[in-house]
Amino acid sequence: MGWFSSPPASTSPKASDGGSIAPDRSSRQQCYIARDAFFNCLDTNNIVDAVKDDKTARAKCPTEIVEFEGACSATWVKYFKEKRVMEWKRDQTIAKIKADDAAMAAERRAEK
Repeated sequence: MGWFSSPPASTSPKASDGGSIAPDRSSRQQCYIARDAFFNCLDTNNIVDAVKDDKTARAKCPTEIVEFEGACSATWVKYFKEKRVMEWKRDQTIAKIKADDAAMAAERRAEK
C-alpha cells in the first residue's frame, strides 16, 4: 500500500465509530460449521497444514475452502489454520511421550 492509496475495502460491517462489529452467535456458528467441513475434508485428504499446503488444499477441497473463507473473517481463517497445525503437533508430541513412557515402564518390569 502506498502513501496515498486507500485501504482495501472490508466486507465486515462497521460500527458508527468506524470500528468493526463483532460477529453475532449465528454468524459464528456458520463459521464453525464451515471450518469443521473444511477440516474434515483436509483430514480425508491427509493435509495437516492448510497454510503451507494451500495449493493442495484448494485443489482437494475447493468448495469447502470457499465456504470457510466466506463464512469467517480472514483473521479467523488464519487463526484456525495455524491452530490446527499447533494442535496436531501437540498431539504428536503427547503420543510420543506416552509411547516412550510405556517403553520405559516395560523395560523396568523386565529388569525386575
